[in-house]
Amino acid sequence: MQWPRPTARGWGLAIGGAALTATAVGIGSPDLSRLGLLGPLVVVVGGLWLLVIDPTGGRHPLRVNRSVHPNPVAVRTPATARVEIRAADAAGRARLAELHLGEQAAAQLSSGLTLRAQVVRAPDQITLTYPFEPMRRGRWPLGPLTVRRTDPFGVVLTRTTLGEQAEVAVWPEVVDLPFPTGALVGESDRVTLGARTPSADDAALRDYRHGDDIRRVHWASSARRGELLVRSDERAGMRPASVLVDLPTDRSGIEWTVSLAASMGIALLGAGHPVRLLGGRVSAGAYGIDPEARLRHLREHAPGTARTELLDLTVDLEPAPTPLEAQGDLLAAARELATPGAGSALVLAVLGPLSPSTRDALARVGDICDALAVVRLPAAWMDQRETTHTLATLRRAGWRACIATPGEDLAVCWRRLLGTER
Repeated sequence: MQWPRPTARGWGLAIGGAALTATAVGIGSPDLSRLGLLGPLVVVVGGLWLLVIDPTGGRHPLRVNRSVHPNPVAVRTPATARVEIRAADAAGRARLAELHLGEQAAAQLSSGLTLRAQVVRAPDQITLTYPFEPMRRGRWPLGPLTVRRTDPFGVVLTRTTLGEQAEVAVWPEVVDLPFPTGALVGESDRVTLGARTPSADDAALRDYRHGDDIRRVHWASSARRGELLVRSDERAGMRPASVLVDLPTDRSGIEWTVSLAASMGIALLGAGHPVRLLGGRVSAGAYGIDPEARLRHLREHAPGTARTELLDLTVDLEPAPTPLEAQGDLLAAARELATPGAGSALVLAVLGPLSPSTRDALARVGDICDALAVVRLPAAWMDQRETTHTLATLRRAGWRACIATPGEDLAVCWRRLLGTER
């Protein structure tokens, strides 16, 4: 609770009373002096009243229930918060009537604007309903309520909080990307690619991972090898896919990259591909996401489930703390993708300018996977040269790659990628 402080009326009483007392002492008037002390005394009594009597506590405290719909919510998507403050008894109803309530929200949810709530009062309940539109991906606090109270004389003011803080998960902004049949790999590509397209008997097999459907175990190969192997590719149209993200350090570039990667993943899911998200790091305080679980492909066991899981993985996605660690993350992802039978026959990537070692590592991915990449064009001239080298190296290795400027329309960037030659 905030320490009580005088209101404008309280300051007026205190200053006026002090001035009257000083005048009374100067002219030697005891009666006038006692009258002057009355103003400061009222302010002191009001402050003590606020310290002793707390209408938000007591034996039967007020109960606060806060809900957000939808939650999670995507960036720039309207959402509604509803806060109910309930009193359990007559004393609680009396306390409820005295409160002046306000709601707190992170600037990322409210865009820094004052929340305008619709207030509905009943004898035993106050309901606040207000809209908001999040502007940035992440997990952001909502609440608690702020309670403003004054003493019965209106000369002292204090503020306290009521209820618990809620959390709103914000997904990145995504767009519907068109996914024409055969846009990534058509029948002619399958003939040209030859060994790079996994067959149903060998390259489609990978090591069993926790969570894989036991019905996908290839028992004959498992018996020969002595460990469980599962089919990662039952038919060309359902080939497993990986979306690789290389996050920059600037915030606008991060959000654009995550939005494009998430939109790509959703387009792949919509076309029937099992999808996983590689690259980046899960920020501290995330909901205990197991790094090993990120290696598992998401499948639509029920409508929308894989889409939700994929977007949930993006909420806490952040770049590595240092460029060296970011390079290490990309090299680890490249090793995972280039491992025979690792489980991805199709790779889509959103990359920045790469170092020579990272370029070479990702180039090898093009030998065993159908790979497409969007390479960001940075503002720095030296980094632009590295972008050109990255693009040339990937294309020589069989990647389909194009350059994009962070912030540009995602659908335009996607169409350019699909129309790019290897």
